[in-house]
Amino acid sequence: MGLQSWYDAHVVPRVIRKLCGSEVIMDRRAEVVPLASGRVFELGCGGGLNQRFYDPARVTAFAGIDPGAKLLDYARDEAKRRGWATDIRDGVGEDIPFASGSFDTAVCTFTLCSVADPARVLAELRRILVPGGRLLFLEHGRSPDADVARWQDRIEPLWKPLAGGCHLTRPISGSIAQAGFAVTPIGARYAPRMPRIAAWMEWGVATAPG
Repeated sequence: MGLQSWYDAHVVPRVIRKLCGSEVIMDRRAEVVPLASGRVFELGCGGGLNQRFYDPARVTAFAGIDPGAKLLDYARDEAKRRGWATDIRDGVGEDIPFASGSFDTAVCTFTLCSVADPARVLAELRRILVPGGRLLFLEHGRSPDADVARWQDRIEPLWKPLAGGCHLTRPISGSIAQAGFAVTPIGARYAPRMPRIAAWMEWGVATAPG
């Protein structure tokens, strides 16, 4: 195993769990995740950070995927602590291993930044949702401020190998809309106490065509 592979397997999962579990991020998760209902699919479920926010009275079934073995361990451990039935699998968003129309809600939090092909992932999310199903999203990405965006462009090549392939420059709501979803924003702002190059967040509800 090369140094980068070792770093990705052993260091990145801990870094992600720490940073994505910060107080400000968890506050945003608490605003988005409880909106999930029915049969729920979570993209990038590794880490299990969202599980505490699902409303058991609203969620009838839960499934999720993640490509990270250590992150999947965290997610499965969290499910055991909660004592709820889940279908948590290894997988990638470009090829979601569930049938079309399997879910009422999809949840995607801080995941689109690191997938290989965001357009294909969004097409897959649309595929697995029922007509009129909802995608709940909370993502960080390209800043609307030109000076910050220029720094994101400069720093991203150095940032990606340290942050598990995370991109700083990907647009969020616009990309989701281009995938055919009707986007209803909930919020958009910089996370406090974070460098602005990595702090721009957007969250909301995107409805699949129906």
